[in-house]
Amino acid sequence: MNATAEKPVRDRVSEQEWNTRVDLAACYRLIAAHGWDDLIFTHVSARVPGPDEHFLINAYGMLFEEMTASSLVKVDLQGNKVDDSHHPVNPAGFVIHSAIHEARPDVACIIHTHTTSGVAVSIQPEGLRPLSQTALFPYCSVGYHDYEGVALLDDEKPRLVADLGDHSNLILRNHGLLTAAGSIPDAFLQIFVLEKACEIQIKAQTGNNLIEVDQRIQSGMLAQAKEVTKGLGGDLAWPALLRKLDRMDSSFRN
Repeated sequence: MNATAEKPVRDRVSEQEWNTRVDLAACYRLIAAHGWDDLIFTHVSARVPGPDEHFLINAYGMLFEEMTASSLVKVDLQGNKVDDSHHPVNPAGFVIHSAIHEARPDVACIIHTHTTSGVAVSIQPEGLRPLSQTALFPYCSVGYHDYEGVALLDDEKPRLVADLGDHSNLILRNHGLLTAAGSIPDAFLQIFVLEKACEIQIKAQTGNNLIEVDQRIQSGMLAQAKEVTKGLGGDLAWPALLRKLDRMDSSFRN
């Protein structure tokens, strides 16, 4: 290992990259704390600030609750490591993320989950339904991508990108949920709302005669969402979430 690689990660990267690493590690920890992780599988990725097409992703084999700023691995669009990290990566698992990052330069963070409720909704022909106030926010900007098997082949990328379009949320049929946003806080807020909407839908379906929200109300939800968050999106809740993590275990900052 060369002398540069022997330096702590914090001393090898820019302040902007380090801040992104801290936020991404926090995002992993929050996903674990909410029970949305899937052992060591699935990913959250974040674009590294700067001109290079580089991204941060989890070290393959680590639990989400173990993730730290230093353990995150920097990769290129093919999922190849571009730094001297000794942590392994799972290039196959980066297919979905690389497709979206390459096609959507506005996307800084992608979160992909395999939760029980999310997969359950993805199986239903109607997908996410406008059954609750919570559901209306993602419902206004959601696409659907049909299942093509484990996402290992680049051949699937164009169809995945086309199905996402300019949406913020994507339901992967028979697979799970995905959010794409211009920041880590925004992506987390979106997955929080989408996951909650799916949980509500699955529980509501244990009963009969479900009432969908009137179409006239649905159309105004995006504007109302900006009003609720004071135009700040995920940034409104993110400082409080970081404080919560610090009380639980601040090692994500290492």
